[in-house]
Amino acid sequence: MVRIKICGITNIEDALLVSKLGADALGFVFAESPRRIDVETGEEINSALPPFISRVGVFVNEKTETVKAIASRCRLDILQFHGSESSNYCNSFSQKIIKAFRVKDINDLDRLSDYDVNGYLLDTFIDGKPGGTGEVFNWEIGKKAKGFGKPVILSGGLNPGNVIDAINFVQPYAVDVSSGVEERPGKKDPNKIQAFIKACQAASTDFEL
Repeated sequence: MVRIKICGITNIEDALLVSKLGADALGFVFAESPRRIDVETGEEINSALPPFISRVGVFVNEKTETVKAIASRCRLDILQFHGSESSNYCNSFSQKIIKAFRVKDINDLDRLSDYDVNGYLLDTFIDGKPGGTGEVFNWEIGKKAKGFGKPVILSGGLNPGNVIDAINFVQPYAVDVSSGVEERPGKKDPNKIQAFIKACQAASTDFEL
């Protein structure tokens, strides 16, 4: 089945709910965002999580030393970079790495081959925003990204109403949602989360991940 990441977790209540409902990974934003949390909050939430849940830290052009310190304190399993981080920068960490790319047109895929990381996350390009746009991009581009040989994580404007179509069309390794399952920025909606996860489980699974 397609993996599910719920991003922008800001509190223990949402973290435990998302884990209980069946998400594979939780995302914690340590960059400028309405969903940003501090290290103390990240440490507290991650200490409360059950086993077999991946903890993903989201960063934008952060100092290497700061990322490593946060990753250690919050016990992060995966680091997700949304800025202009270089390939050498991404390869300087011991955790698994996801490099995010903001997609405007097919030419944006040219950058993927520069990065030997564990997965590519594709998000919608909005000028001045490194991610979390809540807008959909052309899924045909996401489909073509699979040809670069790394797992593709589809993001950008996903919600319970369109995620089945997104999965069936792109056939990604994983989907990533934040604003599409919220009551307001930083506060998740239990009904939307449940509907999103059920929709992902209902999507086709007869394709190569």
